[in-house]
Amino acid sequence: MTSPPTTPEDAPKFRYTGALAQEIELRWQDRWEAEATFATPNPTGPLADGSAIADRPKIFVLDMFPYPSGTGLHVGHPLGFIGTDIYTRYKRMTGHNVMYTMGFDAFGLPAEQYAVETGQHPKITTDANVATYRRQLRRLGLSHDARRSINTSRPSRASRTTISDAEWRGPAGPGRAMPVAETGVSAAISAPPAARAARPPSAGPAPRPC
Repeated sequence: MTSPPTTPEDAPKFRYTGALAQEIELRWQDRWEAEATFATPNPTGPLADGSAIADRPKIFVLDMFPYPSGTGLHVGHPLGFIGTDIYTRYKRMTGHNVMYTMGFDAFGLPAEQYAVETGQHPKITTDANVATYRRQLRRLGLSHDARRSINTSRPSRASRTTISDAEWRGPAGPGRAMPVAETGVSAAISAPPAARAARPPSAGPAPRPC
């Protein structure tokens, strides 16, 4: 049995250590970000590019949004994310134009409860947690297109989920289920802002940003 090296000079020159692994991973992650390696081009518009990638067969992969209601990801998050990351990398290598993105679902009680527990406004805790999640997801080396990430607590998104919640709770009353077909959620979400603002009282409270 070989004894472990006792001095740096005795160690193999190219031993794969934790420090070397971190240096390699960070270097490649910086390069992926700088070169927009995982940016998904559109055929036209602001996110278009001159390459032939946009004309390839398209595939859209969306991970389940984590709730930014804690100080960081837990082991169950990457358990699922790594699987979808492997799948999207395989699809890129087989000639597909892959849109793989991630978002954050801060709409609901978990984020509110975390704010209550920490004694801070939900916007402060949610923004801080989202920033932490983004850093951790990047450190995992996942191949998301960060430009396409959304946060359900932003005013531009919250009005849609608020409409849904209000109508689900509306005419049926507390504690009673209501068939989705009777809620009018699809029509409310697809309506222009002016039409949503003119909703009758029977349609429930008007949406407001969370």
